[in-house]
Amino acid sequence: MRVSIFGTGYVGLVTGACLAEVGKQVVCVDVDRGKIDRLNQGQIPIYEPGLEDIVERNRNAGTLKFTTDAALAIEHGEIIFIAVGTPPDEDGSADLRYVLEVASEIGRHLTRKAVVVNKSTVPVGTADRVQAAISRELKARGLDIAFDVVSNPEFLKEGDAVKDCMKPDRIVIGSNSADAIAQLKTLYAPFNRNHERIVVMDQRSAELTKYAANAMLATKISFMNEVANIAERVGADVESVRLGIGSDPRIGYAFIYPGIGYGGSCFPKDVQALGKTAASVGYRTRILDAVEDVNKDQKSKLFQLMDKHFGDLRGKTIAVWGLSFKPNTDDMREAPSKYILKALWAAGARVRAFDPEARHEAERVFGNRADLELVDEPMEAVQGADALAVVTEWKAFWSPDFALLASALKAKVIFDGRNIFDPKAVEAAGISYYGIGRGRSVSRPEFV
Repeated sequence: MRVSIFGTGYVGLVTGACLAEVGKQVVCVDVDRGKIDRLNQGQIPIYEPGLEDIVERNRNAGTLKFTTDAALAIEHGEIIFIAVGTPPDEDGSADLRYVLEVASEIGRHLTRKAVVVNKSTVPVGTADRVQAAISRELKARGLDIAFDVVSNPEFLKEGDAVKDCMKPDRIVIGSNSADAIAQLKTLYAPFNRNHERIVVMDQRSAELTKYAANAMLATKISFMNEVANIAERVGADVESVRLGIGSDPRIGYAFIYPGIGYGGSCFPKDVQALGKTAASVGYRTRILDAVEDVNKDQKSKLFQLMDKHFGDLRGKTIAVWGLSFKPNTDDMREAPSKYILKALWAAGARVRAFDPEARHEAERVFGNRADLELVDEPMEAVQGADALAVVTEWKAFWSPDFALLASALKAKVIFDGRNIFDPKAVEAAGISYYGIGRGRSVSRPEFV
């Protein structure tokens, strides 16, 4: 089966590589000539565990190719994926210009029947707009070529994208065409062997499913952060609360870890975009608005704790562990680290930071600053710093030598934005511990 994929970001590149890995003939196309040249030289533009090996293996085997030639890709593909970005517009709604540009390009070059699959995260009704854009270009050419538009949203987690692609929890296919559904089932058969993972629905339901899934996960995060904020004010330990509620199978443990807010390329823009979609049809999303507000406030939480502890941060050096928005990625889009560092700099503090993968991205984002030093090892960041702030929960940070940290930190204080440390173990080493709903962040009021 021949597959073409427009877009070589997280979704397009991972999807293309995994389909090639199971024997499909895949052509990935992108307008960025430099990016395509680097891919053809074996240079992967993103950090994603396992991806580089799969790309290299299939590129060498000739089952995975990269090009800027849209016409060639359209001629190649029996199934054509649209996997380009949908960044937030000025008002927070999803910007569909790239999706619709690809749709028009398909219409300008299509010569035979094809299935066009929208993999990008898009508002409800986008499939209709893609259908119209392709049809408009075909009409301009005086052609009547049959094609189907399918909504097939991705559910890839950055840091686990390859695994999620090869062993998906579910495969959502939105279409009313029996032929298109059959082709997608054949395409995904290698990922659907152990048990049935395919869920078939109409296009609009599939489009809403993606937004609803991300919004639900974001809601769980903001809810737990709100619980942590309550815990701090009533004298409770949020970790005990988490264990207590997570043991209920109706709730579960997933996404109920309190922290310093969600970031990345999906949750922030998707929650916002779903709200805008609802507003366009006259409905105000009160829960989603609150989710967004809580998350925005939570990103300043760690700075507030530091400011409260020190009183004056001018001249202080803060060691920061973690810059990416989550572990196992170099992605810093909407990362809490960006908000924390900017607040520290505004308060007159210096930052010495370490991240296993996001150093180059940090250099691109922040540029060359006198108040920022990026280092090569975790302890290099800590040595002589006034405090340590844990911002991203990389596994390398989970079990440090607290005695060594105590000797390295001038003010002997840790601000744990991900609650990865045991407060008692940190305090036993002579280090003050502030967590999210834990440790010295918690006050114990009198209740009469």
